[in-house]
Amino acid sequence: MTIVPAPRQPSQPFDRGQEGSSNITPVFALKELVARLHREQSQVQDLLSSLSFALRSFNNLNQFLELIPLITSRVTDAEAAAVVLFKSSGQVCLEQLHCHDPDLCQRIRNAFKLVPHQAASSTTAKRLNSSLTLDKQLSHSLEPDIQCFGTAILVRNAELGRLYVFSHNPEYIWSETRQKLSQLVADQAAVAIENDELTVELRKKERLDRELEIGAEIQLRLLPRHCPQIQGLELAARCQTANRVGGDYYDFIPIQYDQLSHGRKAASGSGRWCLTIGDVMGKGVPAGLIMTMTRGMLRAEVLNQHSPARILQHLNRVMYTDLENSNRFVTLFYSEYDPQTRILSYSNAAHHPPFLWQAETDSLQRLDTLGMLIGLDAEAHYQEAQVQLQPGDTLIYYTDGFTDAANQSGDRFEEENLAKAFLWACRHSKGPQAILEYLFEQVQQFVGHSQNGDDMTLIVLQVEKC
Repeated sequence: MTIVPAPRQPSQPFDRGQEGSSNITPVFALKELVARLHREQSQVQDLLSSLSFALRSFNNLNQFLELIPLITSRVTDAEAAAVVLFKSSGQVCLEQLHCHDPDLCQRIRNAFKLVPHQAASSTTAKRLNSSLTLDKQLSHSLEPDIQCFGTAILVRNAELGRLYVFSHNPEYIWSETRQKLSQLVADQAAVAIENDELTVELRKKERLDRELEIGAEIQLRLLPRHCPQIQGLELAARCQTANRVGGDYYDFIPIQYDQLSHGRKAASGSGRWCLTIGDVMGKGVPAGLIMTMTRGMLRAEVLNQHSPARILQHLNRVMYTDLENSNRFVTLFYSEYDPQTRILSYSNAAHHPPFLWQAETDSLQRLDTLGMLIGLDAEAHYQEAQVQLQPGDTLIYYTDGFTDAANQSGDRFEEENLAKAFLWACRHSKGPQAILEYLFEQVQQFVGHSQNGDDMTLIVLQVEKC
């Protein structure tokens, strides 16, 4: 949008010696003066209205800032005006300059070149002192016949720049009216700058949101889309993230390479299977990235067909270098199930031990071994154990999102409540999916309207009855 202000009419002094002066009365002269002032006031209002319209419709900050010195010089009857902005680095930058006289423009530019370009400070108090110093330095750099007056450009009480007015008219007065008009224009510039900053931040947030959506989509694809068909087992699993990208991890991995290469849809049969669950300390994107790395490295280790303890030991050594400087670690429970013998072999890297409900004795058992967090100590050693499963036996693998879930009073669900709920579900629910849904429902009832701040992952495994 281009604004072309009406040319100012030079004021005509009243000369009593002019021809026909005998016909001019004091009343007529006063009316002429009032009319001229009214015309000038209307012109100022039109200029400010045009600037307000430009502010509402602009989509380019630089183009809008071009209008600021032009309008300022018009409404203050000055020969020149300039916009100076303070960058976040502290640099003082001459953004826009408007002059009626090209020679005056060059003289003002030369004066700005003599001003230090690092005069602005970060804090409000220091920036105020910097502004006063800048005013003095600019006045000192200007030639003696040029007057300079400054107005602050403020955004939320922080000075982001200065609006300067210049005049080489020795009779020019920086009146209160001109100061107010200059401040009005400076406030318009401040609004434009703030709007531009908000727009930039909004675009950054939109890009970040989109990246998070992509990250969440990728992570979702990396988690099992459905449970595999393993001979003699029924499975159910769910991962509920607190954020769009989470740090919980679970997986079902066929031990034989030919099963793995066929993909998830064909991954079934009577061969041995890895069932694992893990949790990265922390939440959000960093935890999600480590979770993805853990998944890839573990799948590579599984193909070597080592024992569970040896697999965790290798995984820990490989990941230690990447995790030691991140202040993030991984808990992981790794198990292998053999459908032919119904033996579950397992090793634990400081993860919450799964619960095993033995149908024959109606009792609960925790499956645990000694082992440190993944990434804490490169030389850590891990133990392993085995358990013979019987028809009807049921296990749950879970992350601390269940036990740490808190209600409005700050009380946590705790492992004891989870064990009681699991025991009841094993006695009364039919099938792993029903048990899974019951446990999630119990946690949600306990939490109430409180928002769970951690990821929640649960795997339910049940040996089919003969």
